[in-house]
Amino acid sequence: MKNPVYWVVLAGISIALIQQGLPVRSQGESQSDNKQMDNITIRQGETLFLSCSQGDFVTHTAWLNRSSILYAGEDKWSVDPRVSLVTLNQDEFTIKIEDVDLTDEGQYICAVQTSSRPRTTSVHIIVQVPPKIVNLSKDLVVNEGSNVTLMCLANGKPEPAIGWRMLSPSDDSLSSDSEVLEIPFISRYRAGVYECTASNDIAVDTQTVELTVNYPPSVSDGRDVGVTLGQRGVLQCEADAVPEADFEWYRDDRRIFNGFDGIEIEDAGAFSKLTFFNVSEADYGNYTCVAMNKLGSANTSIILYGPGAVQDGNSGTSTVFTPTCLLLIVLLQLLLKF
Repeated sequence: MKNPVYWVVLAGISIALIQQGLPVRSQGESQSDNKQMDNITIRQGETLFLSCSQGDFVTHTAWLNRSSILYAGEDKWSVDPRVSLVTLNQDEFTIKIEDVDLTDEGQYICAVQTSSRPRTTSVHIIVQVPPKIVNLSKDLVVNEGSNVTLMCLANGKPEPAIGWRMLSPSDDSLSSDSEVLEIPFISRYRAGVYECTASNDIAVDTQTVELTVNYPPSVSDGRDVGVTLGQRGVLQCEADAVPEADFEWYRDDRRIFNGFDGIEIEDAGAFSKLTFFNVSEADYGNYTCVAMNKLGSANTSIILYGPGAVQDGNSGTSTVFTPTCLLLIVLLQLLLKF
């Protein structure tokens, strides 16, 4: 004897349930009680439990997702390994879906056939998805004065709010409440780390972009150095530049190389040192430090002087007064009196 077929009519969709010994009833003869439950909101990745009450004289029961049967009694129809039966007894019919995803969103129906008539309980599942930044500007290297645009796109449900801020160094005046942050005519002081934040009711996602601003060197005023003969003398030069500056040293118009006449040149980041290990009379004079990168150059002059020299600040020039000079000045003052 063939298994008869019972047609359960749910939301206008006829679903064939193969059941043993159940009489066939036409659609026009069916009567049912339909119950709509409140929506259930669940977060992506959590486990969803679907439960409906059975009651007395239940002959057949099933859980359906839209047009697909998940469970018909104890028989699993779904091929999804995440779906499993939790409880099936006279009082309760419960299944669970693990690791819920956005594709699980929609209407679920519990269909129960009693000895008198069928009844259904339906519930709509809403899956919330934490925000995830899916498109972010790459780390940028730009020249000072350029116009910069940073972009950040994110997915999520509810739709996430997106914002930008300057994270390091912190600057509350530089922020945006949209997907795009515009920085016109950028200066070196806007270089740093920028943070994009995407947030909704579920969670927050953040990612950062590092912005490097290139600019030409600027050199600090050189400090003149006085050293006695035979002693060690060091001239120092400091330059602010991105990328870091390369240094060159000159005596008058002649470039000085490391090891030249016992002179050592040592570069370390923003600093360069010119070291004399045994200062001689010939070493006294004016030296020029030149700092350069691909955007430009800058220089400063430093004087190495010996005993008896009087320096005029840090201007890079010096005036030396010898006893002969002092005698001439005295004679000139006496002549002026007459």
